[in-house]
Amino acid sequence: MNGTLQIRDHLLNELETGVRTGASLIRLIRPEDWAYRPQDNMRSLVELVHHFIQITASDLAIMQEKSEVEVGVVENSLSGIEDIEKLEATLWGNLEAYKAYIVSLSEEDLLNRSTKAFYMEHGHLQAQWQIETLTHVFHHRSQLYNYLKQQGHELNFFMLYA
Repeated sequence: MNGTLQIRDHLLNELETGVRTGASLIRLIRPEDWAYRPQDNMRSLVELVHHFIQITASDLAIMQEKSEVEVGVVENSLSGIEDIEKLEATLWGNLEAYKAYIVSLSEEDLLNRSTKAFYMEHGHLQAQWQIETLTHVFHHRSQLYNYLKQQGHELNFFMLYA
């Protein structure tokens, strides 16, 4: 396997770590936690969890140049759902669809194919989108960790890499 595809796979493995450890945090949520909102101008816990779960699906839709309306449908498809098992199944299903797309790209497409999000003036290469998705997942996993800490959950740094 060449270096480009090895890096692609390393990034996918890191993404899976972010999703797996995010899922373990989601499993800790108690019914009374869902409405928690640290400040008025921030997402509630349920909104944050829904956003986290949909990152790979919405980022994939963006990478594939879906319209704002189409991306909005993806991002809002979990509205009202607080069932942990259903949320976790969606999280893993989204990750698998994202991975299938990334793995389906040729090395040429990964490195040179540019797509443009509906909200951007210029496109990004598929490899750049892959990095963006990875950082997006870890950013919101960190928020989820902090929300749960603020709700009194006993958490430690090591669980983010287990």
